[in-house]
Amino acid sequence: MNISIASGKGGTGKTTIATNLALALSENHSVQFLDCDVEEPNAQFFLHPQITETHPVFLPIPEIIDERCTYCGRCAEICAYNALAVLKNKVLIFPDLCHGCGGCTLLCPEQAVQEKNSRVGELELGWAQNIQFIHGKMDIGQVMAPPIIRSIKNLLNSTRTVIIDAPPGTSCPVIESVKGSDFSILVTEPTPFGFNDLRLAVQTLKKMGIPFGVVINRADIGDRTVQDYCEQENVPVLLSIPMDRNIAVAYSRGKPLVEVEPSFKEKFIKLYERVQNLQK
Repeated sequence: MNISIASGKGGTGKTTIATNLALALSENHSVQFLDCDVEEPNAQFFLHPQITETHPVFLPIPEIIDERCTYCGRCAEICAYNALAVLKNKVLIFPDLCHGCGGCTLLCPEQAVQEKNSRVGELELGWAQNIQFIHGKMDIGQVMAPPIIRSIKNLLNSTRTVIIDAPPGTSCPVIESVKGSDFSILVTEPTPFGFNDLRLAVQTLKKMGIPFGVVINRADIGDRTVQDYCEQENVPVLLSIPMDRNIAVAYSRGKPLVEVEPSFKEKFIKLYERVQNLQK
């Protein structure tokens, strides 16, 4: 299975769920862990992988061959992201807006557009015991996460149980991360912000046609608004984790929950079994 762990809101405990699920399953399953939160990857602090490979990630950015260009404006017309602007005798290129789709190069009638590779980040591959580990890191000053996420997912190993730690929110990086998932686990908290962003995430996954369930972290700090919403929308609550000082201390020290509270190993295994049943 390909399981993505997402959340509308940051700080809900998404990486905690992803890493502990991977560790709980790793004893009896072949697991691959993909950390797609490339702007701020932090799963390595809990899985402690041994990195064995590093690969740069490049984005193809257009360049204009001036002697061929007739300034017809076709390249700017087809660019959905306004990364090109054609003036009377000059073409302006805005690299930070370019998504590297190659449309301008393909459709230029004069073949006046060529591409150059611009580095946007890197991938690191390794092993956390018997967990195959891959994460991406966006270079400082870069703004485009999806190309790095696509590079991570190109290495997805379908022979293993794949756990994807998605970035927070509901924007393009999240869409790229959860796309193609067999099931998505939404991690939330019973607060007004948690509830609001959970609804956004639910709407996103429904639109994408991805089955999903909810894990409520710090379940006893708020009211029943999140639980009531899940009941009304027929969203399964897969697991509730209480607010616990021991869990918080372990997190601050980079220690997985399944190691400091062994009873949670069985809870995460049951979580996975329920996901399997819901996905069928």
